[in-house]
Amino acid sequence: MYDVAIIGAGVSGGFVARELSRYNLKIIVLEKETDVSCGTTKANSAIIHAGYDPEENTLMARLNSEANPMFDRICEELDVPFKRNGSLVVAYDEQQKAHIETLYQRGLNNGIDKMKLLGRNELRKREPNINPDATGALLAETAGIIDPMLLTISLIENAVANGCELKLSYTVTGISKKDNFFRISGEGEQDIETRYVINAAGVFADVIHNMAAAPDFRILPRRGQYFVLDKSEGSIINSVIFPCPDKDGKGILITPTVHGNILLGPSSDNLEDPEDLITTAELLDKTRLGVRKLIPSVTTRNSIRTFAGMRAQPDTGDFIIREAPGTKGFFDLAGIKSPGLSAAPASALYLISLMEKSGLELKQKEVFNPRVERKLFLERPEIEQKKLLKENPLYGRIVCRCESITEGDILDAIHRPAGAMTLDAVKRRCRPGMGRCQGGFCGPKVQEILARELGRSWEEIMLEKKHSYILTGRTK
Repeated sequence: MYDVAIIGAGVSGGFVARELSRYNLKIIVLEKETDVSCGTTKANSAIIHAGYDPEENTLMARLNSEANPMFDRICEELDVPFKRNGSLVVAYDEQQKAHIETLYQRGLNNGIDKMKLLGRNELRKREPNINPDATGALLAETAGIIDPMLLTISLIENAVANGCELKLSYTVTGISKKDNFFRISGEGEQDIETRYVINAAGVFADVIHNMAAAPDFRILPRRGQYFVLDKSEGSIINSVIFPCPDKDGKGILITPTVHGNILLGPSSDNLEDPEDLITTAELLDKTRLGVRKLIPSVTTRNSIRTFAGMRAQPDTGDFIIREAPGTKGFFDLAGIKSPGLSAAPASALYLISLMEKSGLELKQKEVFNPRVERKLFLERPEIEQKKLLKENPLYGRIVCRCESITEGDILDAIHRPAGAMTLDAVKRRCRPGMGRCQGGFCGPKVQEILARELGRSWEEIMLEKKHSYILTGRTK
């Protein structure tokens, strides 16, 4: 019998798991994929928003403004890269200028500081490559960029190190209420019994909700398609740059990443299938043209990858964070669209406060370690490198030439708490396969290391999802 079961190991579920692991509770996280951060978390714009965009008096506005200042401390504790490089919303005419003035006022109403309306010359000075037709912009200095996958991995690692359990490849097929506890059934898995359930299932949150409570909201999947540009393009901009938002969201943007790449996107199209993550020539062209309105000199000839992500658009228009009506002990953390990543730490605290009011006893542990250490070999000081090389010479063997990742780094990614078991899981933790060749050179070596360290055959090692096998057998 668990005290709390969390369904979904994205950034929202990760923050809740970490916060609850501070208390004397028996907690389990259930995730249908082979790793954490495999849904919306791994395929978004990786931006920590300042908080001027959400409508006043919404949960999105409140939790975004509360959470934004938390990221400096959280990322320092979890050893996650984070940079406050500021964001710009660019205007090209009087109507758009009036709109960014509205956003500025909304930001003030939401309690956001360090905002400024820039004129043409100030904008050009900050971003020399901006479209010359731009007449001004809203600058929000507290906006930043982050690695959401690494953030979620560190959150789950920290929760596991503090006593939380993680069960991967667990697809929830049913939830039933039995007296004062829930029984969760999984496809081909043992049932889980728990006093409380947290539904953090992303684009599947309405499906999970309907297993335990009366249907009262829908998740409308919205797909966005992106380009990732090589690091050689990294100097073209300094800030996160948005167009004026429209009915489909914040629009097609251009942003640096914390690892030195450039990200273009997303496009926006509504779908019925929440797992339809194909990219299309039509919408990638739309993405390319949209970004060129912001930065005319941008080119995709140095694109190293395209991908699509799915946003969990709620039909309510706001985050759904509450105890489900009529089902005591079942809590929704649903409809977490943008700024869901930016709001996640405050969303977790808000949800836990609701659970405490509902009867969850929160008794703090005598010992809780909030820290995760995560540094690649070549990021360490020389004295530490020499020490590591004496302990394990494999730190001196480069496997990924694009990102300068050593075999020692890969071993660390595999053997950490909640460690990597697939090629993409290694990539999310220490970046082999993230560079210009996208794993063309290092992929087979990473597969060999995984097989050796996990005691499996090469054929058993997957790319990412269940049954995504890379090899089927020997040819000679």
